[in-house]
Amino acid sequence: MIETGEVWLVGAGPGDPDLLTRKAEKLICAASVIFYDALVGPGVLALVPAHVRLVPVGKRAGRHSKDQQTIDALIVEAALAGEKVVRLKGGDPSIFGRAMEELNACRDAGIPVRICPGVTAASAASASLGMSLTLRGLARRLTFVTAHTQRGKVLALDWQALADPEATLAIYMGKSAAAQIAEGLIAAGLPGRTPVALVENASLDGEASFVTRLDLLPLAAKTAVGDGPALLLIGEAIGAAAKAQNKASLQSADFDPQR
Repeated sequence: MIETGEVWLVGAGPGDPDLLTRKAEKLICAASVIFYDALVGPGVLALVPAHVRLVPVGKRAGRHSKDQQTIDALIVEAALAGEKVVRLKGGDPSIFGRAMEELNACRDAGIPVRICPGVTAASAASASLGMSLTLRGLARRLTFVTAHTQRGKVLALDWQALADPEATLAIYMGKSAAAQIAEGLIAAGLPGRTPVALVENASLDGEASFVTRLDLLPLAAKTAVGDGPALLLIGEAIGAAAKAQNKASLQSADFDPQR
């Protein structure tokens, strides 16, 4: 499955081990060493065989245990030493996973490197909410954005392009920047009443979600969820899903099998 001296960037998904792809699980079991992120779920790590060496490389906002160059060097060193290397990343390696840096580091060293995709957090969050990220006639476009910036940098996004009333906007690592996000989108023309869902720890046992409005997002981000990593979903598709679920709940409450 993995050749000696080869590297695989493997998507661990949002945390639930049942959301791993079959290929990801095979690669995890075939590795001799796994370098894993802090966002990889404990259930996924529990699948790693006892003989496989596990190396934590951190990378959670505000708590980076190793910088990217150090991680690149560790991966390259292990592959050159003849290890079967898995670089295990939360979600999908190609979506805000800094995959290109690691791909280039391996290629520059002459190391064969491949990618195994994973379920991204936005898909897990929408599944938990029982909603579709796109909706015919209402949400024609899906945009992924990260609110994470390099330390000391101001969040700089094209708010005008993002304030599309016919799109669903998925913002990764957006909780701490909620006030800037709400201000930027509203200033660019997106109505303050636009529905927003915050989903924390999507797919994990400690998952929490809260649906609010864009103009109330800063308050909700501070009070409605905990300290875990959260994804923001913004757009009319969220409101449509909430209305459908409320309607279904009312119909269920009105139904009396004895009548």
